[in-house]
Amino acid sequence: MIDFRSDTVTKPTKEMRSAMANAIVGDDVYGDDPTVNQLEELAAKMTGKEAALFVPSGTMGNQLAIMTHTSRGDEFILGKNSHIKNYEVGAAATLSGVSYHLVDDENGLLDIEKVRKGIRGIDVHYPTTSLICMENAHGTGRVAPVSYMKEIYDLAKEYNIFVHTDGARIFNAAVHLNIDVKELTQYTDSLMFCLSKGLASPIGSILVGTKDFIHQARRNRKMLGGGMRQVGILAAAGLISLQEMTKRLHIDHQNAQYLASELNKLKGFTVDMDHLDINMVFVKSSYDLNRLKEYLMQKDILLGGYKGEYMRLVCHNDITKNDIDAFIQEIRYWIKER
Repeated sequence: MIDFRSDTVTKPTKEMRSAMANAIVGDDVYGDDPTVNQLEELAAKMTGKEAALFVPSGTMGNQLAIMTHTSRGDEFILGKNSHIKNYEVGAAATLSGVSYHLVDDENGLLDIEKVRKGIRGIDVHYPTTSLICMENAHGTGRVAPVSYMKEIYDLAKEYNIFVHTDGARIFNAAVHLNIDVKELTQYTDSLMFCLSKGLASPIGSILVGTKDFIHQARRNRKMLGGGMRQVGILAAAGLISLQEMTKRLHIDHQNAQYLASELNKLKGFTVDMDHLDINMVFVKSSYDLNRLKEYLMQKDILLGGYKGEYMRLVCHNDITKNDIDAFIQEIRYWIKER
């Protein structure tokens, strides 16, 4: 099966499976799972933060950050096209009792002046603005530069507001910018990144921040049912994600560039070349893409969903250049039958 739906579909590598089978474990709720502790220490070191917390999913990581940084009745600022707003089931309102202040995020970047205007003053009628959320890399495939993250962070500090970054693919962002990930993470108080996307772990994400922040987030994780006991079995895969899989993300980016180039050669297909920073390709077509999906499914090729008029295709550890060639050839066959 050639699966372009997302980088969440990656299978754990043979090395991961071996490490999982042989992982030394303890009870993580008691803090005595050595493999989890090692993973958290490495994650904190790599991102330049004081501490880290292993969580089941990116959504839980983001929601723990919101819950930990805010108080009930507060308001937080985020992009109208952000993952936290659109794809996390409105969890912040339900779990943390906070309201969303949405601002425009053209190409994944928050409008700085609209963020400034969205920060509440001191007035009995207003909720307290306690948090600004960024996303990098963004779900539209765009990467925000270091200068942008610094600008948002500096603005937040001017008003004594926390910053959280949904960095599900932060290592992809760093690869695109050709920088150490710490150059990005220095401009956020907390950050979540996923092990289970481009880094190929079967399960898990990491939340990083100060020791005090992570201490409270750990309590909140327990409250949400995220205490996972002998979870070193999963953390063992996460260690390989950080130690090895972060070093090969450039291959996914190169494959995405190749995929985009080949799709653009096909009559009736147009790739959005302005949203090609990482491992995602957005393509639209004069053909019925739903029918193409149905045809390709019969050929053991799976395509993803839509972002507006564009279909999103994602390259990852289980997609090779040969897979892309096979995919393009099947589309050519399909076009001939039209």
